Amino acid sequence: MGYKILNFDLKAAGEWRFLQLNELDALRLEANESSCIYKERAKKWHNKYIMKKRFEKEDVVLLFNSRLRLFPGKLKSQWSGPFNVAKVQLNGAVEIWSESTDAFTVNIQ
Repeated sequence: MGYKILNFDLKAAGEWRFLQLNELDALRLEANESSCIYKERAKKWHNKYIMKKRFEKEDVVLLFNSRLRLFPGKLKSQWSGPFNVAKVQLNGAVEIWSESTDAFTVNIQ
């Protein structure tokens, strides 16, 4: 139907508008479902390729310094260390130490 014809008949225009709103709701629902499916697939793929690290007492590790990104420099190393693992905690934290620093706790991630 054309817009000019619907403008004359208010009941037909109301029904047509109602159908448009229903179609819009259906499209939104479909897009939401599609988004959820995509997020689940991406999460499965990401979790599949994560390497689980297990640290033991007296392991030698390097510490990644994420704060160096604030000061750009191509040749600056983002790693510090080496550190020795002093204690592994169940909650995902590791206590590390070196001869030049005291012991401190960091997240395994």
